[in-house]
Amino acid sequence: MTFKPLLAAGIVLSCLASQSEAYTVYVSNEKDNTITVLDSNSMEVTNTIKVGQRPRGITISKDGKFVYVCVSDDDTIKVIDTASLQIIGELPSGPDPELFVLSPDGSKLYVANEDDNLVTVIDLSTRTVLNEIPVGVEPEGMGVSPDGKTIVNTSETTNMAHFIDTQSGEISGNVLVDSRPRFAQYKADGSEVWVSAEIGGTVSVIDDKTREIKKKISFAIPGLASEAIQPVGIRITKDGKKAFVALGPANRVAVINGETYEVEKYLLSGNASGSSPSRRMKNTSSRRTASATISPSSMSKIWSRSNPSQSASCPGA
Repeated sequence: MTFKPLLAAGIVLSCLASQSEAYTVYVSNEKDNTITVLDSNSMEVTNTIKVGQRPRGITISKDGKFVYVCVSDDDTIKVIDTASLQIIGELPSGPDPELFVLSPDGSKLYVANEDDNLVTVIDLSTRTVLNEIPVGVEPEGMGVSPDGKTIVNTSETTNMAHFIDTQSGEISGNVLVDSRPRFAQYKADGSEVWVSAEIGGTVSVIDDKTREIKKKISFAIPGLASEAIQPVGIRITKDGKKAFVALGPANRVAVINGETYEVEKYLLSGNASGSSPSRRMKNTSSRRTASATISPSSMSKIWSRSNPSQSASCPGA
């Protein structure tokens, strides 16, 4: 069996060109406290793992051996062995872990703790807390620069993107964005970080060096009220030429030119062909999907955020 990098998992799976290519998809289900395991070829559910109360963020280790799941209402992160699909341990996440990001070298997790207004830094080799960093009110999204020197946390109530130096653990800059920032995504060259504002209805493109907003992207879809267009998940292609933004209740994914910042088109999601995997899973229609991660053997590919119609990802394109 061969494996091929995903072009846009969570938007389409057309990159799976033949039946010989396959991925394992792990989906966190917030309402029924489980992880659904999917085969990407058949889109069949192959396993269901009970993990605890309100699983949210999910990611996979660099070597593909472990899946990490934020179990928010249990104030912990569960560790799942991908070979046995058994829970083999927990990480000390801090209270109410929402989302997290893995450091580029795979050695640390940076966790947003919504209830305590903290970012918790976890050493994965020792499974201990290295630091707790105070941030704004209701931290949610986490992003990390390609060189691992900076993490970005979005605070939903403070309406800020907090830039944090990973060496010192100190906030090096705060950028005010629109209402309820949810997600932060760096370009692969580290030049920009894109931050979605769910209620504000925009994406702010922030220059990493100056920490200033260089462009604010807004969205307009004929026939839809502006309040129905809620940017959440963001993924940017490796070459930086395209970005994909999931628009929540609008059931659309915006395709954006990564150089001009113009919206080129909107892709219909929901029940349309090529919708996200969680829309096509059997026997899971009542589950609210928080996040998903995709593991082709030892390769790690992420597909993220919130409800099925809010998911968008373009790693490695």
